[in-house]
Amino acid sequence: MKQLKDLFEQYTGQKCVSCEELPQSGSNRRYFRLKSEKVSLIGAMGTSVEENHAFISLARHFKEVGLNVPEVYISSKDGIYYLQEDLGTVSLFDAIKSGREKGSYSQKEVTLLKRTMALLPKFQFLGGRDLDYSNCYPQPEFDEKNIWFDFNYFKYCFLKTSGVEFSEIRLHEDMQKMAKDLLAVMKGNTFMYRDFQARNVMLVGGVPYFIDFQGGRRGPFYYDIASFVWQARANYSDELKDTLIATYRKELKKYLMVSEKEFTHNLRLFVLFRTLQVLGAYGFRGYFEKKPHFLQSIPFAIENLRKLIKKPFNEYPYLQQVLTALTKMRQLKDLRREVTLEVHVFSFAYKKGIPMDDSGNGGGYVFDCRALENPGKYERFRLFTGLDEPVIKYLEDEGGIKKFLSNVYDMVDAHVKRFVERKFTHLQVSFGCTGGQHRSVYCAKHLADHIAKKFNVRVKLTHRELGIEEEV
Repeated sequence: MKQLKDLFEQYTGQKCVSCEELPQSGSNRRYFRLKSEKVSLIGAMGTSVEENHAFISLARHFKEVGLNVPEVYISSKDGIYYLQEDLGTVSLFDAIKSGREKGSYSQKEVTLLKRTMALLPKFQFLGGRDLDYSNCYPQPEFDEKNIWFDFNYFKYCFLKTSGVEFSEIRLHEDMQKMAKDLLAVMKGNTFMYRDFQARNVMLVGGVPYFIDFQGGRRGPFYYDIASFVWQARANYSDELKDTLIATYRKELKKYLMVSEKEFTHNLRLFVLFRTLQVLGAYGFRGYFEKKPHFLQSIPFAIENLRKLIKKPFNEYPYLQQVLTALTKMRQLKDLRREVTLEVHVFSFAYKKGIPMDDSGNGGGYVFDCRALENPGKYERFRLFTGLDEPVIKYLEDEGGIKKFLSNVYDMVDAHVKRFVERKFTHLQVSFGCTGGQHRSVYCAKHLADHIAKKFNVRVKLTHRELGIEEEV
């Protein structure tokens, strides 16, 4: 790449002895590592002069206020080429590869993720302070046009291709309401990164540095949290998501006080919005540009969506209905090629026999709950189950069930972690009691919720004697 080599030699005064092109991401920009005998720099070539200007001006502002970004050294007169600091070869995405593939992150990986989240509020608030947003590309702030662009991206590049039948008018009405709610969150002068993800974080001696922020603009800080924590292929468990959010909130207090109720409500809204945008992008890149990598990411995003809408968005009833139908489509789940562990948890009555293992593995656990205090011997509990508050209170007040489950969690957690590592596909855990109504139901429900929160695996729950089956 002659133009970059010339720029390198002009800036360093040294001969460029190598110019290696780096793997291309989703954009049309191309990056190169240029080296002399003593110096290594990153050269960029972007066909959009406005986008290049946005990156260069933002990088210089962020550098001036002390944020961890690459320094931009020089750009060509035509604005197409520029040279920036070489931050090395280790991205956060690469550093957490093992945890992403296993669905279980080591303490070292969790530390890197927390370190990154802890820097985000500083980037948004300090970086947004006194920033000239007119330099942002393609526009200076998050507004209604942004929202409808992403809504239509989802609707026409993904939803239409899925085969789900829907009413354009009814969906539009709910999206109008949602757009109004999203815009109502706009407060202050914060920088919205827009594409905040592990691929856009480089590690320099274990310290996170941020790159590829040229699409940023003034906007709600919730968007970036949703982008990072609910990144489709990240395989973060619900427990890890909670940890990362808590890390962010702790640092946020240095800049802004937000009640937990308001924070949770707004974040959930932006997680939904970001998920729709991501599905639109995957649809466009996968179905229209024929890039299989993006198709393989769809089931991860669908799984995020399935978990999110388990608590219904009642303010958008028709959208909720359409998304529910979407998450039930088998063909979207079948796109996923990675082996995923399914943990099937049962409650049952011993007098009707132990549940059969339909997977054919013949393994797993059977726990006997009959040593626990039995609510079924009292008339007042006869019409209730282990899912009902009176029984739950009785069992928890008695105390033995919590200690029992604590021991169960330790055993099953170790098993699940090992099965994920070995890419096994099925594990069955069953809880039995006298009637399959109270103790076993309580235990099965709590274990299923525990596993679903701690591990990014499929969890199926069956209360056999109650005739209840669900995916957790």
